[in-house]
This record gives sequence, C-alpha cells and structure tokens, in this order.
Amino acid sequence: MSIAENIAVIRAQMEAAAIACGRDPKEIQLCAATKMNNADAVRQAIAGGVDCCGENRVQELVQKSGENAYEGAPVHFIGVLQTNKVKQVVGHVDLIQSVDRMNLLQAIQKEAAKQGISQNILLEVNIGNEESKSGFDISDILPLLEHISDFPNIRVCGLMAIPPISQNPGDNRKFFQEMFNLSVDIMRKKYDNVTMDCLSMGMSDDYVDAIACGSTMIRVGTAIFGARDYTKLHHE
Repeated sequence: MSIAENIAVIRAQMEAAAIACGRDPKEIQLCAATKMNNADAVRQAIAGGVDCCGENRVQELVQKSGENAYEGAPVHFIGVLQTNKVKQVVGHVDLIQSVDRMNLLQAIQKEAAKQGISQNILLEVNIGNEESKSGFDISDILPLLEHISDFPNIRVCGLMAIPPISQNPGDNRKFFQEMFNLSVDIMRKKYDNVTMDCLSMGMSDDYVDAIACGSTMIRVGTAIFGARDYTKLHHE
C-alpha cells in the first residue's frame, strides 16, 4: 500500500478508537515519525494528511529542511537531543517533544534567549523507569514545574512518553493512564507558561490503547512508511 493509503487506514483506526471512548477524533493529531525516510517520503506523508512530522536526528532534520521536505506541515524534534546540537533545533522546529533532562532544558533556554524567541517543548517522562531510556522520572515533573519560571524563553506545552515495549496488547494502558493522570494534575495546578495541550504517547503498535487513555498526539513511523532498514543507519 502507498503512504497515503497507510495514513487513511491509521486515520480510520484513530477515529474508531476515539469514538469508542467518547472522544472527538479531531482532538488527536497524527505525527509522522520520519526517521530514515527521505524527503520524497516525507512529502508523500504530508500530502496524505499527517498533522506534523517528527524527526529523530539533527542531521536528518537539517538535510530535509534544506530540501524543503516539511513544507506544508509543522516539524517537531522527537529524538534524543545532544546539548551541543541545540542551536540547530531551537527556533527551527515548532515543538521539541523530547526534553528529557535538566541540562538540556537549560541549553534550550540559553539558545532561545539568545534568539529572542519562546521555544515550545514537551517534557519527556521515563514512565517505565527503564535504565535504557531517557526522560525525567515521573516524581521529578511537579518539582521541576514549580521552578519553570527560571526558564522564561521556554513554553511547556505538555508531556511525552515512550513506555516499555509491550509483550501483549493492552500492557501499556497502565503507563498511558499514569501519564494522563499526571497531565490532569499539572493542569489543576495552573503553573505559569505551562499548558497540557499535548499528551504525546502511542506509536505504531499501541496507539489505539494510547488514544483510549487520553493521548492527543500519536507518533507513527513504521505503520506509515513501512519497516526501516537499519543497515543504512550511520551514526552522527
């Protein structure tokens, strides 16, 4: 099937999942995870109706931006971001979804202040407490937000999470529900310069469960573009 046909299938499943839990399908955005897909594939995804594109690697972001691959859709950064590459991302993407540690938050603030802009971000939560994954511990989020005024050039727009790989359908619902509960708690506290407009969770294998638990953005790569060929991957 073509990229556009894959997107149509995903959209239908998103709509069914939303309606099944009493939600408006328009509340949920589809982010195309474009890692290792070329500019033409990205253009096909945008033409097929994705809401935004999410890039994992700075090198690919810079290259595809130079090729005008993202024209017509917002671009997000969704991968691990090294502090020495912050200046290539801040001000160049609509949203940095993967802010996973304090020194990265500080580096983004410094670069955004230098550019005189406000950078939209999500705080990434290591919801499964996995040593192999990045992200803030869930217990660190509220204390961090108590001091978010220390970062005046950053706007926290929500949360992002990558739960553990599920062995069985539904395994991740407990993690998705925990993320939703945290977002509700944050909304109630009304921190300055913090909204919970975006709860980014759910990928190709579990986005239906994520939607059932309140996700407002799913990040889908394989189900849109097909399996990635990791033999072609060159490290930055």
